[in-house]
Amino acid sequence: MKIGIASDHAGYEMKKYIIGYLRKEGYEVMDFGPHILKKVDYPDYGAKAAAQLSSGKIDRAILICGTGIGMSIIANRFRGVRAALCYTPFLAEIARLHNDANAIVLGGRIIANELACEIVRVFLETKFGGGRHLRRIRKIDKIILDKDL
Repeated sequence: MKIGIASDHAGYEMKKYIIGYLRKEGYEVMDFGPHILKKVDYPDYGAKAAAQLSSGKIDRAILICGTGIGMSIIANRFRGVRAALCYTPFLAEIARLHNDANAIVLGGRIIANELACEIVRVFLETKFGGGRHLRRIRKIDKIILDKDL
């Protein structure tokens, strides 16, 4: 599985920590930046990862900013991206199981690095439940397509 990851300055240290965890677990990781700790704007980096997810060049995305709210907003502007802001493993599980989320968003100023890795682990290991949830995902996709016309 190819995982894309991006942050702003508030999520930079968490991003580095998670990259180490993912590589140790054997995942292929693409780091969309930033590559040094400096003040940056989250839309610049969130958009890079979301665009790659939208185009199918990566399988999942992990986005990190101070609270996760900004990255959630930018990521969900891209067709086919279903980004879920998760602060607990339970939310990550439900985001995958019920919503087929393909991007997880974390708050670098909200949760500890160890908890972030547990949330990411649950997110990556949980399968989509399908069934009635697939019907709802298809409704969302139809609404988006109809809106674009």
